[in-house]
Amino acid sequence: MTFSAASLRAQLEANLPAGVTGLVVGLSGGVDSACLATALAQISPPLAGLPLRAVHVDHGMQVAAGEFRLAASALCRKLDMPLDIIEVVVAGGAGVSLEAAAREARYRGFARHLQRGECLLSAHHALDQAETLLLQLLRGAGPKGLSAMPLCRALGSGWHLRPLLATSKRELLRFAAESGVAAVSDPMNHDLRFDRAFLRAELWPLIERRWPGATMALARAARHLADAQATVDRSASLAVQKLADGDALSVTGLRVLPPVERRHALRYWLLAAGVTPPSTARLDEALRQIIDAGHDHLPVVLWGEHALRRYRDRVFLTPAVPPCVGAPRSWPVGVDSRMALDDGLGTLRFMAQPGGLDAARLPAVVTVRRRRGGESLKPRRPARTQSVQHLCQSHGVLPWMRDALPLLFAGESLVAIGDLWHDARWCVPPGVMGLRVVWEDAPLLV
Repeated sequence: MTFSAASLRAQLEANLPAGVTGLVVGLSGGVDSACLATALAQISPPLAGLPLRAVHVDHGMQVAAGEFRLAASALCRKLDMPLDIIEVVVAGGAGVSLEAAAREARYRGFARHLQRGECLLSAHHALDQAETLLLQLLRGAGPKGLSAMPLCRALGSGWHLRPLLATSKRELLRFAAESGVAAVSDPMNHDLRFDRAFLRAELWPLIERRWPGATMALARAARHLADAQATVDRSASLAVQKLADGDALSVTGLRVLPPVERRHALRYWLLAAGVTPPSTARLDEALRQIIDAGHDHLPVVLWGEHALRRYRDRVFLTPAVPPCVGAPRSWPVGVDSRMALDDGLGTLRFMAQPGGLDAARLPAVVTVRRRRGGESLKPRRPARTQSVQHLCQSHGVLPWMRDALPLLFAGESLVAIGDLWHDARWCVPPGVMGLRVVWEDAPLLV
């Protein structure tokens, strides 16, 4: 399709998400993003009155970074477009793809920078999409990966839209020549150590020579795969709605699904939680352990910073390292006295309430620590004294969260466990005003 300000306007009007509050063009300093920014500036009148600005990400990875910044700044001055420059740190290391690490750092930067409701516009075009499809094929990706780059997705507090996916590189270069667009060439695009540069320099000329329409054909194939994936996602969404058990999924429900649908449902659930799923092999192994483990087993499947854990016929998404209460700390006793717990576990507060702890018997300061084993408490006056372990088991407290329970001690005596249990031997009679522990912003425990 012929690229122009008018064609760009049509793409934006057709594909911008509802509720967009502003447009942010990702400006690298290269020709593609320079064309996008120039065409955006040529749209008149401005699209729906939406404010427009640009953002440039400095990865700090190469000598040419300064040239990119200068090119982005010069273009924005010419277009009278506000520009923000953000710096990111690319985490490298053995076995880490520098391309992937730079991409992840870039989009983390974009996500942090976007204001609520803003839409990032990037200049990915049909050739980028075709290359992505080929690279995903060579990595053995599934349908989601073969869908290549989505047209629109959520990002940070807003969205990310790629309005040029149906536009050829040839059309962008024509527009650049006609509009006098100047840009800097990225040396990394010619470094054959990188997969995309190798594909573009060594393989793509051969493909285009044999199949002249390969770019648009492969980009079209990616759109077809994206449509197929959308159908799979709709089915998986319905399955997850049926499987949902609070913040977990029902193992019984997963068990009755065909294996492929189990995988789709679990992957969809993880993505909906903002977590990148593990590989298909790791996902299948997770499902095998979750489905096949005996009732008294607690299977755990780890990947990166995340884990899947099963308990009592439910599967939970958790951090790889569960939170826990830190070193013992002192907490002054008194109405509205507060203590912020470690590891994002919320805040404890004393509140005046009938039937609470007897303030007259409590010391001026209690100690808060995690369990060590062997602790016990009398949860109600008629009840017998029970171990903390038995209380947790009988009330279904998640095993990996039991070290996150804040235990309150008056000297050597356990008087409360968060706001779950108060020791009846330390409480005032019913109807008499006492102090009750309130656990604000507590994590999921049962």
